[in-house]
Amino acid sequence: MADAKKLEQASAPERLRLAAMGIEAEWGLMLDDAPTRPEALFGSPRDFIRGELMHRQGTSYHLPTGGAVYFDTGVIEVATPVVEIEPGCAARAGRSLWEALAFIRGELDAWDARNGRTTRLVGFSAHYNVSFALPAGEPANGRTIEQLALLLTYILPAPVMLLATNRQSTGVGVRPRKDRIEITSDFTPSPSLMIATATLIVAVVREVMTWPSYELSELARHGIPVISGFQPMPHTSRKGWLARFNCYPENPFTCDIDREMWQTERHGELSLRAIARHNVRHFWRAIRGISDPFSLRLIRSVMRGRSASLLELEDRPQEYEDVGKLCAWDGLSPTAQLARSRYERVVIRAVSGQPLRIKGHCLRPVGMSGWSAVVFRREDHRREVIALDDLIAHLDEWERP
Repeated sequence: MADAKKLEQASAPERLRLAAMGIEAEWGLMLDDAPTRPEALFGSPRDFIRGELMHRQGTSYHLPTGGAVYFDTGVIEVATPVVEIEPGCAARAGRSLWEALAFIRGELDAWDARNGRTTRLVGFSAHYNVSFALPAGEPANGRTIEQLALLLTYILPAPVMLLATNRQSTGVGVRPRKDRIEITSDFTPSPSLMIATATLIVAVVREVMTWPSYELSELARHGIPVISGFQPMPHTSRKGWLARFNCYPENPFTCDIDREMWQTERHGELSLRAIARHNVRHFWRAIRGISDPFSLRLIRSVMRGRSASLLELEDRPQEYEDVGKLCAWDGLSPTAQLARSRYERVVIRAVSGQPLRIKGHCLRPVGMSGWSAVVFRREDHRREVIALDDLIAHLDEWERP
């Protein structure tokens, strides 16, 4: 039996063939205005979500939107399906995340009505994941994903702070995760700012991956401003690095972002916005290459001070306190009109349970193998694992009514 299981999983690749990205978000749960651990109130997401859901693993389940929901040490967490990196990819992932949020909020509303209680989702964190791969055909020459994570900790925080954080934020982190880089920050209660943040992160991470070296000396070679006295600390969860507020001479989350108060190693005194703008300008071609038009304009506008950063507000916005109600996905947004990615479409078909006929066999999806493959059951009850990449060719047939 063990040998059969081994053979069954042999066709499930550990990595996707295409460069991909995804977003995760975490929310605290309030019950009648009191903090509550979701795993204490609900044994699993099945206890408040109605209808059939495809099981993932443990208490994790796939949502009809293609994403997954689970409880993680006191928070409700949602992960989007993988989205291949191409123009508009961040908008597609952002839309998927906020659609999942809307679904969960709707199910919690129904639970509230049945039980005479009131739940609220409170914004906690967001994680932006980008697949890692050295440029095709190039030797590593000492380049590792761990080195890349540290290098990015000097590049990403300033622009991410302006796009994604608030005055109560504590840090921006970079974690190496086997075959992907994960950027950690606050949850952002604005779909457009979250998508802009994801766009910036994906572009910068993928561009820095192509650099011939991941040594910190590359910062000077590329003219990246570095704040004097900045020392990243080990990440507080898992391996990686954190640009925490106390890693800087002063707290960057509470400063005037337009005051030239930051002494840099090679660029004199600059404001936080000027540092962020400088880094965005350096990676502008890469950002433009994967951005949707709306997010590109928003990034430029925030960096120029024409659109507000959350850091310019007096305090953390009230929208954080009731996510899904005070802030929600706007289906009329220009990014909502983007066609779904191929990976996203495959996962949505799999989660729907709709059968697919391949080479004379009727295959019914029964699960996922990570994010890279779908597990099917054939008419003869044998299981077959097929990579997302191989299922793309069957999308037209699979989506046919």
